[in-house]
Amino acid sequence: MTSQIIYKGDLRCTATHLQSGTVIETDAPTDNKGKGARFSPTDLVATGLGLCMITTMGIKAETMGIQLDGTTADVTKVMASDPRRISKVVVHISFPKSLNLDEKQKEILERTARTCPVERSLHPDVELDFQFNW
Repeated sequence: MTSQIIYKGDLRCTATHLQSGTVIETDAPTDNKGKGARFSPTDLVATGLGLCMITTMGIKAETMGIQLDGTTADVTKVMASDPRRISKVVVHISFPKSLNLDEKQKEILERTARTCPVERSLHPDVELDFQFNW
């Protein structure tokens, strides 16, 4: 088992990662009867994409002898209605100005990010907008 989720009432849940014991609390978003006081489940999906992109780039970068420390990702989730779903995820990844890579290294890292496991798991109807700021 990966995690255990407990519904706490009032549209709030806790999810415990069983291997580490780390706990995440979620709340329904304000546009769907929630308080928006925590990540919503769809926020976690979009955020998971950004995390996966940076993590897989980090793995690849290590094999290339590159340090990506300080790299950031800004994630924006766009919802659609009828049916209610994630329609678009925008991920803008920014690298430290001190990072000096050639075009081939950049291409390899971008391709790695664009084909991360979360990206490969999303429905093809979800529009993805990726920007890499070198």
